[in-house]
Amino acid sequence: MWLLAASIYFACKVLTWSQSRTAGVSAWRQWAYLLAWPGMNAARFFASGDARGPQSPSSRECIPAAVNLVAGAIIFWTAQYWLPASSPLVLGWAGMIGVVLMLHFGSFHLMSCFWRGLGIDAPPLMNQPTHSTSVTDFWGRRWNTAFRDLTYQFLFRPLHTWLGAAGALVVGFIASGIVHDVVISVPAEGGYGRPTAYFAIQAAAILFERSRVVRAFDICGSWRGWLFTALTVLIPAPLLFHEPFITKIVLPFMQALGA
Repeated sequence: MWLLAASIYFACKVLTWSQSRTAGVSAWRQWAYLLAWPGMNAARFFASGDARGPQSPSSRECIPAAVNLVAGAIIFWTAQYWLPASSPLVLGWAGMIGVVLMLHFGSFHLMSCFWRGLGIDAPPLMNQPTHSTSVTDFWGRRWNTAFRDLTYQFLFRPLHTWLGAAGALVVGFIASGIVHDVVISVPAEGGYGRPTAYFAIQAAAILFERSRVVRAFDICGSWRGWLFTALTVLIPAPLLFHEPFITKIVLPFMQALGA
């Protein structure tokens, strides 16, 4: 799983780097983008400070990121002691939550603080996703913006002319589902198609948000939009992280690391 994930990740990094203007960009900055920053927006990372001034990180931002890193590690390595042994799936979910806290909300955010402290435009990949008031807002602006930047540049924008906004949106989410199927279902040797189905549901939810019914009742942007987003993202989550993945990948991975 990690080999597949790393291969796809670095291929995407090289793709975004190759499509960006690197004239005048120092070699160390290009290597830093490729090896020391998980984002996928090379143009922003390479932009000069005069062209786009990044928001400098504050202690109020960095301290919670450090707390997330520590909390994720505690959850990952201690869940086995306070969760019932008869619930391996629950333990697996706890392990995945710990990993997300350590990486996306912890170390990746601290890396963003580090680079912005040096004057480089490297915004956090997670932009307060729990504040999302629509599924569009969640996937388009708040959750893992690295993948959003990638799909927007190489899928949505090129396909928009041919398929329109709705068609390009559906293709983008289906492509995301296929990528997750390759990384999740193939190593687990099971659950094929479930991650793709999960992202198809997300695409359908976004199209539903754009319908006249939703606009008439002003659902998005309110507590109703927040609730709809939470239900849409969380209820079908077992399709994305299905049982074969948890039992054959996550739990052995936790065991290998002493968790």
